[in-house]
Amino acid sequence: MRLKEKLNMTKRIFITGTDTEIGKTKVASLVLSTFPYQAVNHGWKPIAAGCERAENGPWVNEDALILQAASNSKLDYLWVNPIALKAAIAPHIAAQREQVPLSVSLLQEHFNKLPSHIDHLVIEGAGGWLLPLNNEETMADWVSENNLAVLLVVGMRLGCLNHALLTWQDMKARGINCVGWVANSPEATPMNEYQANLDYLVQALPMPLLAEVPFFTCAEQEHQWLQQHAQFGEQLLQVCS
Repeated sequence: MRLKEKLNMTKRIFITGTDTEIGKTKVASLVLSTFPYQAVNHGWKPIAAGCERAENGPWVNEDALILQAASNSKLDYLWVNPIALKAAIAPHIAAQREQVPLSVSLLQEHFNKLPSHIDHLVIEGAGGWLLPLNNEETMADWVSENNLAVLLVVGMRLGCLNHALLTWQDMKARGINCVGWVANSPEATPMNEYQANLDYLVQALPMPLLAEVPFFTCAEQEHQWLQQHAQFGEQLLQVCS
């Protein structure tokens, strides 16, 4: 079986968000942690801006390291984050500074090199849905080109209604298969009128709310959430089928 045929059989889910710093990495790690362990589950963050030099190793990004730890594929870091940009700024600007030709074709080149034995691939975007790759292309263009199923993470904070609806409108216009959304609390103090905002989004967005994720103040809280939502990954696989 050729590599391209195998990748087409792999369950692939792209995780995007309504903004930056709203919990994409947290949700991606929860998804990976609740996938069937007997399968080969791999987290992939193709672009990461804001990296530090590992001791005697490559430039690494904190979010990508979290995905690597949540994966059971046991692949080296470069298979998790092939495009590691140093500055913690918009990736297309960081790429220009480092003379990296960021583009849809570059993403596709790295995508096509992924090992063929991966069963479930969780792809985390960078920034929000329309993250620029260069002056003409966005990350959404690459997602659309590959016909990926998408999970939308809504950061439950002031402005989330506008951001969620605008994101969904662009997805709808592109014919994107957004299989569901997650309400994530990115801050320790819940937003004012959390429930009222949640209720509005439930009736405004056509895809199902798959989970509410609170702000975890410690590892024990995350562990308890995972115990209570052990079927989260299975549920996501079902809606992606």
